[in-house]
Amino acid sequence: MNRRRFAVALAAASALVLPLAACAPGDGTTASPEELSPLTAYLSAGWGGDLDQEEQQAKFEEQQKKIEELQAQCMAELGFEYKPMDTTGGISYGGGEEWKPDDREWVSQYGYGMVNWPGRDAAPVEETEFVDPNQDYVASLSESEQAAYYEALYGPSPTEEELNDDGSYEWNWETAGCSGWAQHELNGEDPWSSGEHQDLTDAINDFYAEMPNHPDLADLNAKWASCMADAGEPGFATQQEATDSISQELNAYYENQTEYIEDDPALDELGEREIALALVDLDCREKVDYRAQYQKVTYALEEQFVADHKAELDAFKADAEAGR
Repeated sequence: MNRRRFAVALAAASALVLPLAACAPGDGTTASPEELSPLTAYLSAGWGGDLDQEEQQAKFEEQQKKIEELQAQCMAELGFEYKPMDTTGGISYGGGEEWKPDDREWVSQYGYGMVNWPGRDAAPVEETEFVDPNQDYVASLSESEQAAYYEALYGPSPTEEELNDDGSYEWNWETAGCSGWAQHELNGEDPWSSGEHQDLTDAINDFYAEMPNHPDLADLNAKWASCMADAGEPGFATQQEATDSISQELNAYYENQTEYIEDDPALDELGEREIALALVDLDCREKVDYRAQYQKVTYALEEQFVADHKAELDAFKADAEAGR
């Protein structure tokens, strides 16, 4: 898969992950149903979120194997050779330290985990060397035949009109060649993108967009912001704005980079600023009992949302489970 297609695939996957990540653990492990918020747990169950990490990995690997077999079948029908690839190997990294944004020692070292993070300097350990079993066959084709091969496998490249400003585009299995057909054949219609649950999707988006304006959260954020101002960090209305400020500075730093600079003092300075801000943030969150109070309010709001939309959620969950 070329880089552009791989980036688009990741973007499509992340669109499903983001709503579920809001209340998941920060250590890279799979959250148990008890650790998920009410609405997240409801939706997650439909996607196999009730499986433990090993079960999810096994499920993923089995699905990838079936997709590769289906792609081979599809390519053969179009007159091309295609050997299923083993996609279970790859690169692993050391430094499996947990993500602890509420631990003072951790925050003192990593801040929000943006400029520096656990495992950043760990050397990659290659588990298996990936070899594309189709590379010799593709190399034997003429340039025009190779173009036809990749179009059959991934579909035609998007036109300029289909590309967004950032180079991404809306993926459609019907125009994504044998890879798109194989994914659809195995997983069926995605309940989120089918349009059948659009009203529910809109309701969920509106719910999360309006949540920060709830009076109880506004009061909590005001107490936190007052604490931050008293500690010399004014100008933040919400805790998210504090983390976003570092993210924005980091993005600006990389956008202005024209070459790699090892041990750049400017980046080190931003890292120190991040840690200083994160420590004040942590102090204020502890002072106003931010985590517990925020969870209390949001969980109550989600429980009410689930009660108000139970029929729609049950229909979505049934469709999602049918594709598992």
